[in-house]
Amino acid sequence: MLKSNLKLTHFVLLISLLNFLFFHLPFYSFVFKSVDYKSLNGIVIIASLIILMLVANAFAFYLVFFLSRYVGKFLLVLFFIINAGAVYFINTYSVIIDESMIGNVLNTDYQEAGSFFSIKLILYIVLLGVIPAIYIIKVKLIKETFKRFLITASLALLFMLVMVFVNASNWLWIDKHSKVLGGLAMPWSYTVNISLFYIHRHQKNEKEILLPNAVIKDSTKSVVVLVIGESARSQNFSLYGYDKNTNPLLSKIPGVVHYNATSCGTYTTAGVKCILEPTHSDKLYEILPNYLYRNNVEVIWRTTNWGQPPLHIKNFQDKDSLRANCKGEDCDYDEVLLTGLKEQILASTKNKILIVLHTSTSHGPTYSKKYSPQFETFKPVCNSVELGKCSHTELINAYDNTIVYTDYVLSKVIDDLKQLKQYNSAMIFVSDHGESLGEKNLYMHGLPLSIAPKEQYDIPFIVWVSDGSKQLKPETSVTQNFVFHSVLNFLNIQSPVYNEKMNIFK
Repeated sequence: MLKSNLKLTHFVLLISLLNFLFFHLPFYSFVFKSVDYKSLNGIVIIASLIILMLVANAFAFYLVFFLSRYVGKFLLVLFFIINAGAVYFINTYSVIIDESMIGNVLNTDYQEAGSFFSIKLILYIVLLGVIPAIYIIKVKLIKETFKRFLITASLALLFMLVMVFVNASNWLWIDKHSKVLGGLAMPWSYTVNISLFYIHRHQKNEKEILLPNAVIKDSTKSVVVLVIGESARSQNFSLYGYDKNTNPLLSKIPGVVHYNATSCGTYTTAGVKCILEPTHSDKLYEILPNYLYRNNVEVIWRTTNWGQPPLHIKNFQDKDSLRANCKGEDCDYDEVLLTGLKEQILASTKNKILIVLHTSTSHGPTYSKKYSPQFETFKPVCNSVELGKCSHTELINAYDNTIVYTDYVLSKVIDDLKQLKQYNSAMIFVSDHGESLGEKNLYMHGLPLSIAPKEQYDIPFIVWVSDGSKQLKPETSVTQNFVFHSVLNFLNIQSPVYNEKMNIFK
């Protein structure tokens, strides 16, 4: 039975122990997999990390509580509840709470966040978060003198320094795995990475770096429809050799070409940015839609998704505005992006047009809700947000059905473009990143690229061009940055930043 009256030192040690027991199984599971735990050095690493974690967390809590018990209790209650939710996602989807994952969380819209709701999540939060929080609120702490505080804090700090230097020979191992270790340590994974996310976002968004002016070289009517896929991995496209027929329509359309491609990142914001920029960079260069719009090209952005860099264009249409002019059950899915598309192209007064369709079709965990019933080609399917509860067959079937639906949407885009006889037209489909579907016990996406499996970055890059327009180069592999230069080439726009080596058109 936990005492209701505790000395501050005893309380922070207890809380540190509970924090260790409740929230660090993934942390130490990774450590055990990464070291030889039967060797002396492996035992030293594991023992040192356990002791350091217990002492370091107790030390941090001790400092905060000595300064203000009210602030300390508020922070601990918040930490335990957030920790519980974070560990649920780590255990369920094998994610790591690093800076990129923080970006995913902070940029997630309400509808997408709701798709992760489950009874298991509530149980995690109640049992590991709310119940300990009630004890934290109710416990009465016995005050300590300032002298006692100085002695305890100094000894704890000295002990931690000694432990760090005892492990000097293991610093390289810790540095090598620092991203994963830091992303699994609670509550520091999200507290530190939230701060880093906002610092880096502020630095990147201080001012968009404008590109040199471009020149439209002819008056030929040309349109490119760039379809940005969501969580589509190439290995589940039959165009890429998959043994299930997930591309029944595209495979029959003459002129459809596919390239082997990789993404710059494993999460939406990084992938979309890379698709739209001239070269992979941490800097915020002017992205393709903004660049073309500033240089007198008609630019239309239609989206059922989120995560794009700042757009400076006139014609932006989200899911709600598109639904207003759409009728039927198809309006609840990505087909809504095609509503009035052909008519909008014909109504343009510009000769050069770029249309971006940002889809959300293959985003988990609710794959089976991303397409209408008529596209449930493969059965049975996974209907749970806890993907580990589904059989591998059910999970793959649900995901494959999203690819079948993607195939349909792309074929509809091509059908619309074929009817625009007065235009040279092209459709480019490229995904923002890939997706893990249980391989190596990993689900969805978002792992740091340095350790991510190929399922999270091998992506489809599919192209179609109208008769009598451009021909395609026989490239073997491309990157997301090829989009920027290929669009410039197809629309015949001359720019100092154009790179012929990153262009797919002859």
